[in-house]
Amino acid sequence: MNENFINFHILISHSPSCLNRDDMNMQKSAFFGGKRRVRISSQSLKRTMRHSDYYRQHLGEPSVRTKHLWDPDKNNLKEHAIKALSDRFDEDLIAKTIELISGKNLDSETKIENDAVAPWVMEEVAYFCEQVKELEAEGLEPKKLKKQIEKDSTAFRQALAKGLDIALSGRMATSGLMSEIGKIDGALAVAHAITTHTVDADIDWFTAVDDLQEQGSGHLDTQEFSSGVFYRYASLNLKQLQVNLGLLADMKSEETPESRAKALDIAAHVLHMLATEVPSAKQQSFAAHNLADLALVSFSSQPVSLANAFEEPIKPARNGGFREPSMHALNEYWNKVHKGYGLQERCAEFSLEQRELPDEIESKPSLPELEGWVRDNGKA
Repeated sequence: MNENFINFHILISHSPSCLNRDDMNMQKSAFFGGKRRVRISSQSLKRTMRHSDYYRQHLGEPSVRTKHLWDPDKNNLKEHAIKALSDRFDEDLIAKTIELISGKNLDSETKIENDAVAPWVMEEVAYFCEQVKELEAEGLEPKKLKKQIEKDSTAFRQALAKGLDIALSGRMATSGLMSEIGKIDGALAVAHAITTHTVDADIDWFTAVDDLQEQGSGHLDTQEFSSGVFYRYASLNLKQLQVNLGLLADMKSEETPESRAKALDIAAHVLHMLATEVPSAKQQSFAAHNLADLALVSFSSQPVSLANAFEEPIKPARNGGFREPSMHALNEYWNKVHKGYGLQERCAEFSLEQRELPDEIESKPSLPELEGWVRDNGKA
């Protein structure tokens, strides 16, 4: 049985840190179960993953996210694309293609901005450059050229295979050719990570010593920080991912063993990043480079979050610490939901601590073995 969703449940204990801040330079937080929790936004987590060395090594270059299509005084998409694709296309063709995609006229000395910050993939731009070049050679006018390109959305999505973060996170486009075929429904849903317990933040009062100043300091400031066990949750729609990559024509198409294997390989990489990648904010000051304590993965017919395992804040263990009671609460709540709703799931878990698990959860001794289990479609 090929369940369509993979649910990722991660517990990760961060030492003192300030990994995600708001507009007041304070830690992001949320009230859950009537109590304050420290929060790391989903945007922060997704950006951390797509800009990681691991992502570049295994999944390719991330998209370029910008609203600056052309601005002579700033870095802009037009110049970035020309630099990236100059060995394949001439400058005029690249500029013309970006105009077609965005619906904006870049033939101007003034700055041109998109309606919003949007992700762009150079291989996607290259795909359109090829289409424009071929269709212009056939003598098609701009309007007819646009309609012709719109017809072949599958080939366009295959070009996105090198812009995997768009296939995962999706894209909303409101103008130009992108408003016709560039809208992508995200396959990966990522929740804001929250602490499993209440957190009272500390304040670091710090100084910067001026070595050439005889007395006092050159700078005084404060920074909020805390520590805690965070619950990270994400859900991956395997079929949507295959459609976004051009492996399937639409959501009604039957997946093939090859297309599912490609999606499962990506899912294993997503698991690795959720368990190992940490936002970089204030890390030079706190170095909270912590890896996950627990990773629970399930194949399911629907997304299922286990955040309510921590709706009542976790109390510290008798000898102190939130890690062990958080692990216990997660497994206990999973068991309640699994049995209470009669869910048909295939589940496996990797934990740094040896513990007794519910019978339906298969134990894996290492994260690589859990990743292999995901690639093998949840088979023992």
